[in-house]
Amino acid sequence: MTKRTDEFEEAVLEIRRVTRVVAGGKRFVFRATVVVGDRKGRVGVGVGRGKDVASSIDKAKAAARKCLVQFRLKDDRTVPYDFDAKYGAAKVRIKPVPEGHGITAGGAVRTVLELAGVKDVSAKLLGNTSNKLNNARAALCALQHYGSR
Repeated sequence: MTKRTDEFEEAVLEIRRVTRVVAGGKRFVFRATVVVGDRKGRVGVGVGRGKDVASSIDKAKAAARKCLVQFRLKDDRTVPYDFDAKYGAAKVRIKPVPEGHGITAGGAVRTVLELAGVKDVSAKLLGNTSNKLNNARAALCALQHYGSR
């Protein structure tokens, strides 16, 4: 048997305990949000729910691999021009910066850009939400729209 190497790295954005009310009381499950990327222009965000943390993370990784976004990097380090995107109440603006400046971004957007392989970029969250999942999906939408041009 050959051992399959995984080309993707992953980062867990958040783990939440969510509940639903049933006739006998409350049922608790865990919801994990995971970002996967190969640092070469492919990245995805996934959500998974399970009875324990490990199973929810595994489900989230599988979901993230199903919705990968692919785009080209300019000079293998940045994006070529400014672009904006919106997902729900989350808005993000991504701009290129000169070589050597690194990633200037916060929270979930920084994780998405790092795992996508972007090295020099500035990103700003303009929305009114602190929801990590929606902020990550807004960054993913921005990269997706850029990649489709």
